[in-house]
Amino acid sequence: MKTLATLLMILLTSLIHAQEKNTYTINAQVTNVKSAEGNVIFSLHTKDTFMKGSGIKMVVATIENGVAKATFTDIEPGTYAIMVLHDENENKRMDFEATGFPKEDYGMSNNPMAFGPPNFNDAKFDITTEDKDFTIRF
Repeated sequence: MKTLATLLMILLTSLIHAQEKNTYTINAQVTNVKSAEGNVIFSLHTKDTFMKGSGIKMVVATIENGVAKATFTDIEPGTYAIMVLHDENENKRMDFEATGFPKEDYGMSNNPMAFGPPNFNDAKFDITTEDKDFTIRF
């Protein structure tokens, strides 16, 4: 009987471990928001979703004292990038000048200093063993 009970405990423990998923949390903030108008949209992207919409997760954050913060939870290991937009007029999209330059501030993880459209390779990061924290500049 003890053998059966021990075997049952081992089986249950194995099943519980098999169902556990390692997920992580990503915290992101922008500390140099120039105005309190509108809100700041944080979007988490994979290579497949980068520059193609709202990404796999999105957080709309309020601005307090020039700072906006977002937390992405239950993130599976992988390669991601964060894009951030100061949506001053709250239309949930980036607005452009007639010349094609953005009217609203934006930024990305890793704070690349790139000219031209954002590039996933410049903004990407891996999440494999621990939570991540980012401060993104506009």
